[in-house]
Amino acid sequence: MDTELVLTPVDGSEDARRAADYAVAVASRYGADLHLLFVLDQRVAQGIQTGDIEAGAVAETHREFLSEVHDRAGDHDVDITTSSAAGFSTSSLSRTPGSVVLDAAEELDADFLVVPRETPADDVDVTIGKAALYVLQYADQPVLSV
Repeated sequence: MDTELVLTPVDGSEDARRAADYAVAVASRYGADLHLLFVLDQRVAQGIQTGDIEAGAVAETHREFLSEVHDRAGDHDVDITTSSAAGFSTSSLSRTPGSVVLDAAEELDADFLVVPRETPADDVDVTIGKAALYVLQYADQPVLSV
């Protein structure tokens, strides 16, 4: 299998950390690069827009997460890049965490996706789990759900 880029959506949750670990292993195995897509939940995205949440604080959280992934990647020779996207939109009802992940996969020309499994329904702050089923159903790339 020819794999040059592995894409993993993350949100800072423990499920996302586990998925990032698997993504590092997949990327290392295939000599691929890894791209972490930070997907912001609706509450955070709206808070940044209204000024209730400082964008710098969110960016710092993402930097800390990335640092953890780099540390956990250890000796794996994997180049890691990042981007972020809002998982919801008040102006586009079709924009969901799952569609954001698949749009990013297409834009980045990702060859393989690693997504966290769906989280329990009572954990409303975890966005990525909401995307897993959608990604599994509609992705053109191979998907590993962990």
